[in-house]
Amino acid sequence: MRIIVVVASLLAGLLVAGSPHLAAQPIEPFTVDSAKAELGKRLFFDPRLSGDAGISCASCHIPQNAFAHPDALAPGYPGNKHFRNSPTLVNSALKKSWMHDGRLGTNLNDVTREMITETYLMNMDMRLMQERIKQDPEYVRMFSEAGMGEPSNGGVRNAIPEYLKTLTSRGSAYDSGTMSESAQRGEQLFKGKGGCSQCHGGPLFLDNKAHNTGVPENFDIFLDPQRDQAFIAFNKFMGVANYMNLKRDVGAHVRLHKQDKSDVGSFMTPTLRELKYTAPYMHNGMLSTLEEVVEFYNQGGGKDRNKSPLMKPLGLDKSEQSDLVDFLLALSGDPLLGPQWVWDQPYPEEYEAIGDWRDKSN
Repeated sequence: MRIIVVVASLLAGLLVAGSPHLAAQPIEPFTVDSAKAELGKRLFFDPRLSGDAGISCASCHIPQNAFAHPDALAPGYPGNKHFRNSPTLVNSALKKSWMHDGRLGTNLNDVTREMITETYLMNMDMRLMQERIKQDPEYVRMFSEAGMGEPSNGGVRNAIPEYLKTLTSRGSAYDSGTMSESAQRGEQLFKGKGGCSQCHGGPLFLDNKAHNTGVPENFDIFLDPQRDQAFIAFNKFMGVANYMNLKRDVGAHVRLHKQDKSDVGSFMTPTLRELKYTAPYMHNGMLSTLEEVVEFYNQGGGKDRNKSPLMKPLGLDKSEQSDLVDFLLALSGDPLLGPQWVWDQPYPEEYEAIGDWRDKSN
């Protein structure tokens, strides 16, 4: 059975008489295979997809936080941790590139594979994962009903992206044309004096480009041995020079590799959808509130030799900053917390997480 998820409704803001609000840009709706998406939902919340069966995709992408995480730095794999903030997965199926450095730009099938297999993320050998899900009769049934044959790692990489297509913003004041007067003033600042629309445009309010805005480093990465080891392993794998001595996240340099290193410290422009739920902000969680974010840009960003020339002091007064925050909040819709988006049924317990693994021996 197929259902149409009308993503266009997400972006169907109408021109309101006498209002400065402009209609959002329409996009084509997704066609979602409901059986495959339901399978993807069960997989997304299943901790057995990780190496020690201790975490699931939802461990770092929590529904209550718009499928982001409330910590500055993502938890990552147990005993290892992560070195970046978890971005929201709402509307991720609409994006053209993924990850804070933009290194994945093909499709969500590849993103799913990397999230499952990377050692500092879910640390799963997909051959083992395939055998695990084959032993679950419910997966055998769901794969068959989705027309995907027997459970397979390729099927997992197709089912989870199908589920992600269902995670689309809905019900925001911006889309419905019901923004407050303060938010409407903020929209004009966003497009005018604030200059925000230089990088934040289109339905998702992003430009699919990397910029250096001078965000300060989060030194918790280097002070925590578990995060630091993940950081080192990642940069070694990505071919970053002098990776053992790095004390900054090079960002998009891992894929751009400019010889003059002017790309060091640049990160992909994030979506502005669902900001109400996704604090803290920036690639490393260094800004705790939207008020801090607006003040950061009002000051012209931080200090960095590679900072984008687009970054200039804005000269917004406190009232204007408040209006801009109200506009950003108006881009958030209803939380995706119901059974349509969240798997709430139990899983078999034959693969319990290893307790206190550091004290275990073979």
